[in-house]
Amino acid sequence: MLHLIFQSPIDSAVLERMVTGDVAVFLESAVLGVLQNAQQSGVLADKLTSTRLCVLSEDMLARGILESELVAGLEIIDYPGLVKLTVENPLITSWS
Repeated sequence: MLHLIFQSPIDSAVLERMVTGDVAVFLESAVLGVLQNAQQSGVLADKLTSTRLCVLSEDMLARGILESELVAGLEIIDYPGLVKLTVENPLITSWS
């Protein structure tokens, strides 16, 4: 399942719903929730062992966020990468 996460701060209930093999993309304000000093940074680091976590580069750029400020291990993708994920994952849910 592909999880599109738009909310900040990131709700822990959303992260708890992710299962092994899921993919999450953090978009818009949610990119603030994947910073190293964010409230859920420890949970995100743990999730990386079983899920693929991505952040949209254009939303990082719009907010002046550098790759070095993100939780280590997050994958940075662009819009074509987002489209590819939507094609690869027939089940998609949005969290806003």
